[in-house]
Amino acid sequence: MEERIAGKTKHGEITIDQLAQIQPGMARLMDEISRRFYYLYYAAKGGNWPMAKHQYNETTAVLNIVKVTRPKYTQDMETFEKHHLSPILVAIEHKDWKEFELTYKKAVEGSDFYHDKYNYSYIRFVIPSKPPEHMDFGPPEKFSRKK
Repeated sequence: MEERIAGKTKHGEITIDQLAQIQPGMARLMDEISRRFYYLYYAAKGGNWPMAKHQYNETTAVLNIVKVTRPKYTQDMETFEKHHLSPILVAIEHKDWKEFELTYKKAVEGSDFYHDKYNYSYIRFVIPSKPPEHMDFGPPEKFSRKK
């Protein structure tokens, strides 16, 4: 008899196979990446470099999930990260908006290349015309919070 590996939750057991089945697909992962990438842009534009770095880290964290759950994309994700995301990180570390803007636009073009490669040429990321209204992307030293 085969031993069944399962974890227990307060709602019941879940098998390792069930855990594997519920891992997010590319559509869900890319939705999160695009949101983080959008936030990243406006954080850098607003001069909130700590937030930009945070959003960069979160973007790459989701890319790492892609590498695990969708291994056929691993090499391309690593190439995209090396050639398109790493230069963004350098611009963030330099706190250089012009460098950031140039590298960011190249990353958007790079994403178009990979969408085309995998027959998703109908997907194009565009930078939204306004920052999200629910977050302050300005420099943290100008936040007006009561302490």
